[in-house]
This record gives sequence, structure tokens and C-alpha cells, in this order.
Amino acid sequence: MGIQDIIEGKKQWRAHVARVEALPPDYQIVYKEMQRYLFKVGPVDLPDGPLLPGIVDFFEEGVAAGKGVTQLIGTDVAAFCDDLIKDSRTYADIYQESISASPGADKRP
Repeated sequence: MGIQDIIEGKKQWRAHVARVEALPPDYQIVYKEMQRYLFKVGPVDLPDGPLLPGIVDFFEEGVAAGKGVTQLIGTDVAAFCDDLIKDSRTYADIYQESISASPGADKRP
């Protein structure tokens, strides 16, 4: 990864943050909770993937339609996030794999 890639990544992230900050306050609060949750348990490709920008797109459409954020996602943010990432490889999956393949296990009969 070169310096130009880093600079471009920062520009894209700043543009993303600006879109989030343009949302109504209730949407911003829910987005930040979703982001916090997803960075803890979410997919491995979260920083580079389409999930976060897709959520902002979804929220912008909700705002344009005049809907409240809870009308879009319900009242359980974690359940909504879990449904979004149900088919994605997560850090929890990687951890489970690492403890399942214990390196010190004796495989002799």
C-alpha cells in the first residue's frame, strides 16, 4: 500500500463521515451504535467493504422518505446488525477456528 492509497482512503473516509454528519441526529446516533457494534463483531472486510456506505445509503433513503430510524431498522440495533452480517466471515469465526485447531494437540492414536 503506497502513500497515494493511504491518502485516497482518508479522503473516502472523510467523505463518508461527512455523509453521516449530514443525517438527522437520531440517525447519527443509531449509525454510530451500529458502527461500534460492527467494528467489535463485524465482518473482516468491514473497513474496506460496502457495508458501512450501504448503511448510509439506506439511511439517506429513509430520511428522504420521511421515516424515523426505528421504522427502518426496528428497536434492536444489534439484531439488525447481526442480520446484515449473517453470511459474512467475522472475527469471532476466525477466533473459533483458531481455538478449534489447538496447536499442542497430540494426534497420535
